[in-house]
Amino acid sequence: MARPNHDIKHLRVLRDYFARHRVLPSYAGLGEVLGFSGKSGAFKFVQRLTDAGLVNHAPGGRLVPTDRFFELPLVDQHVPAGPGEPDSVFTSFESFSLDRLLVVDHAKTVLVPIRGDSMVDAGVLDGDTAVVERTDSARSGDFVVAAVDGQYTVKELRFDRKKPVLIPHNTQYEPIRPQQDFLILGVVKGIVRKYGRPEGHAKAPGVTT
Repeated sequence: MARPNHDIKHLRVLRDYFARHRVLPSYAGLGEVLGFSGKSGAFKFVQRLTDAGLVNHAPGGRLVPTDRFFELPLVDQHVPAGPGEPDSVFTSFESFSLDRLLVVDHAKTVLVPIRGDSMVDAGVLDGDTAVVERTDSARSGDFVVAAVDGQYTVKELRFDRKKPVLIPHNTQYEPIRPQQDFLILGVVKGIVRKYGRPEGHAKAPGVTT
């Protein structure tokens, strides 16, 4: 009988290890971390990870994770927000990176913390993080990060007689019409929201919506 393959379980352990220590264990340390009884098991496991494109070898033989190392399971169907079939969910997966959902050009992409409630009706909430592609141009309807008369803000960009107008998505706020200075810093490509923030979490300074 063939020996069971525990690579998926071992990969999860390695991801947890990297999250805690920001490095991968050495070959010698793999045995202790993953419970291998001998060196050959660790070498064969690393070879399988290398063949799958999950790790590379740095100078000196140290193992380093590739982008694929951080891919997460993506369920192969949509989950209904209303009544659904619970048995049909979480049964089939493919590996997927969040970067592929949100990032097109890594060199131009930055993460921008959001502060304020002027975009709540568009689903942009205080404490969210915007994935922003840096550019100095945008189209009408884009959500942009802009510098307006000395203030930074996130709004929907529109035009009135070819002049830019920044539109909030909260009826308590008025549109912003730049009086002097106006500069587009980037276009919002996505919004990241984390639930269950630990107590005592300090908010980072953010761009006001």
